[in-house]
Amino acid sequence: MASPIELGTLLYTMVEPHRGHEVEYNRWYEDDHFYAGCMIGAHQFAGDRFVATRRLKDLRYPTVSPMTPDPSIGSYLAMYWVLKGAHEQWNRWAVDQVKDLHASGRMFLERDHIHTVLYDHQWSLQRDEGGTSIEQALDRPYVGLVVNVGEVAEGHSLDEVEAWTRNEWAPAAFDAAWGPDLIGSSVPMPLLDDAPPDVPRVENAERRFLQLHFLTHDPADGWDDGYAQFGERLGASGVATHLWTAPFIQTVFGTDTYTDELW
Repeated sequence: MASPIELGTLLYTMVEPHRGHEVEYNRWYEDDHFYAGCMIGAHQFAGDRFVATRRLKDLRYPTVSPMTPDPSIGSYLAMYWVLKGAHEQWNRWAVDQVKDLHASGRMFLERDHIHTVLYDHQWSLQRDEGGTSIEQALDRPYVGLVVNVGEVAEGHSLDEVEAWTRNEWAPAAFDAAWGPDLIGSSVPMPLLDDAPPDVPRVENAERRFLQLHFLTHDPADGWDDGYAQFGERLGASGVATHLWTAPFIQTVFGTDTYTDELW
């Protein structure tokens, strides 16, 4: 019997196109790299793209964060799901594939990696027990996404962060109009030693966690009542330090929608 479809590794890649090249970047990514750089890889079963327009970047906080050198930077986010148990094989393929694309002149140089990291999926929560699973999240597609990042506080653990989310944050959030439909949490994984040098490495990776909150509505709706308070509430819990909260919306594949709204 075949193994079940279960999320193991996820690739989170947040990129900033150079100004004046945003349309060209968007075309290259969706016409070529989304597929040639990722989706054709074995054991990778889903992928999606999100964008942060200026109005959404204005909601990001705090201003100083290890996720991006400036709140205005990090316009495009792509994510990819890899089957549990297949990380090593997929990771080796991914690095070799990008090297081959560089060698054949199929990489776009007028862009910067802001936060491109492999994450190990840990757990997920659904608003409805029979609702969308984390494995299906990139295929739904969801209207909005809020990324919440933190570091475990000294003397505490990732298990305590999970317990706080499950018992303190999620119940009220799931009941609220501004709340998520699905939450997934993951922790950073090391890159291969020969991974492309333009991909930044993560500091304090052993304490870092990244939560993806998938929304059925625009993340700006109800922001002040909900996600604007996430950082303060996480910090008040004592189990972790809040590092970043940032909203995104779906791109519209095959179009240049939002390329004129980035800054």
